[in-house]
Amino acid sequence: MADKESSKKPIVNNNNNNSKKKKKKKRGGAKRKMTLEQTVAYKSIREWVFLDRSNDNSFNSMSLFDSVLDDFGVQWYQPKEKLIFEFHCHTTCSDGFLSPSKLVERAHQNGVKVLALTDHDTMSGIPEAMEAARRFGIKIIPGVEISTMFSTRGELGPKEPVHILAYYSSCGPKKSEAFEKFLGNIRDGRFIRAKNMISKLNKLKMPLKWDNLIKIAGKGVAPGRLHLARALLEAGHVENLKQAFTQYLYDGGPAYSMGSEPVSEEAVELIRETGGVAVLAHPWALKNPVTIIRRLKEAGLHGIEVYRSDGKLEVYSDLAEAQNLLKLGGSDYHGRSGQHESEVGSVSLPVMVVHEFLKVARPIWYNAIKEILETYVKDPTDTNLKLITSFGQTKVSRGIPTFTSASDFIKQYLSTWLSKEERESTEFEAIKLELSHISISQTELEARAASAAVESKAQLVGIHERVRSDVESNIAQSQNNGSVGNSHGVKLVATAGNPNIEDAAELLRCGIPKTYSHSRGIVCPGCGDRPPMDTDEPVKKKESTIKDKEKSKRMKGQSSHATWKSETEMQLLQQFD
Repeated sequence: MADKESSKKPIVNNNNNNSKKKKKKKRGGAKRKMTLEQTVAYKSIREWVFLDRSNDNSFNSMSLFDSVLDDFGVQWYQPKEKLIFEFHCHTTCSDGFLSPSKLVERAHQNGVKVLALTDHDTMSGIPEAMEAARRFGIKIIPGVEISTMFSTRGELGPKEPVHILAYYSSCGPKKSEAFEKFLGNIRDGRFIRAKNMISKLNKLKMPLKWDNLIKIAGKGVAPGRLHLARALLEAGHVENLKQAFTQYLYDGGPAYSMGSEPVSEEAVELIRETGGVAVLAHPWALKNPVTIIRRLKEAGLHGIEVYRSDGKLEVYSDLAEAQNLLKLGGSDYHGRSGQHESEVGSVSLPVMVVHEFLKVARPIWYNAIKEILETYVKDPTDTNLKLITSFGQTKVSRGIPTFTSASDFIKQYLSTWLSKEERESTEFEAIKLELSHISISQTELEARAASAAVESKAQLVGIHERVRSDVESNIAQSQNNGSVGNSHGVKLVATAGNPNIEDAAELLRCGIPKTYSHSRGIVCPGCGDRPPMDTDEPVKKKESTIKDKEKSKRMKGQSSHATWKSETEMQLLQQFD
């Protein structure tokens, strides 16, 4: 028996190892034979991703591929580099846990080449993301996830929250003031809704403080239901986030309140009018996806999410094909570090899916950029120049050379977004001729090129102010207690005594260790959360008792870093923002 059992054991282990290897190969993009169509598509995608290198002759050659002979002697080509696109992720500008720059850094570590930042109802994180992307060689697609409300039978029928993803060019939306007002109304509605929900929770004997909710959400961030759930968790009213949603915050729940979300069809139409690509987010979270997809297609929807980290969902792929819609997908990464959260860049999109997206998106973006430039030609003001450069700096923004005209500057600015053929089209040649007669001062250029960085630093100042007082009040006793004995602690000490914004940025990007920040009661820079503390005395080791274990369990449940219990909970939060 022993011999038989021992002989079986290696077989089981080998099978497990083989399955793990197979999974690893699949997730890592194992080399597969590409058809001629896929090879052409890959080359087209790569040329767009690296437009600034497209003039290099070697770049466009077949040196991009490895030549492979199959068993029948047929020659195939495999790309030497995998191009990873991430089309759905969030930062601290909405309900994410990482700053835009930290998100870009994490995406770079995961091999992402193109990142669409899609915060809820705001594009405020794009400038910081673009600046960070320049350091890591990542291309940023400015995006936003718009909160809307869909009604199956007109205004009086039952309503369902629907999220629409919008993707724009490097110049962002045309008619940007109208678009920002549209998003601003949604954000204002979130503040009103949050106050109403807190009022209802107070009546349910679960008091929450408004200041604490705003601290959790972050300065200037419109609070959503996820922030309310975290506030309930911190206050000890619920055991986990799932309970907060399923018992109190769900649609029609005892603490639920409507915001000022626009009609779904209206959002899709506005995205199209402002030069964006409209894609339905996580349709698997909808109660009535078939009706919603059909109605939004009639309004001008371009595509729906079909791919997730666990693969393609066939039912939604079939719906996309039936409605002649693009298939897309993204991780919906929030940086929660939970066991069931998909990692940024983890969705494996087929090369033809990305190619079809760009085939639809690039002409839309081209026309939007053209209209924005034409607006500037008619009225060459600083305000209209800002529309062109509002979402990032040019690649020559440091040590800017002297340009003789606006044409030279804009040509340089758009060289990483429009191809040489697009920039040399008849329409753009006419625009460049008009721009050549418009002078633009060196001071104005430097101001425009630096504006995004200034705005990003202003956001960091706000976050720094939020944590500074807590850091200063706790740093002395923490040093005496020996709980800060690493590089993070050194940065923390330096920042506590120095208001320099670069120190604040360094603190926020490296983060205070979770064990330190949560044991000391300090606001966590990663999530803006502060667990309730029963005492201000330094934490000391003591013998474990039943009471201590229960308290520890309660505190662990209240931590905003608590792991997500199930995939169902993740899907809940996709629906209830």
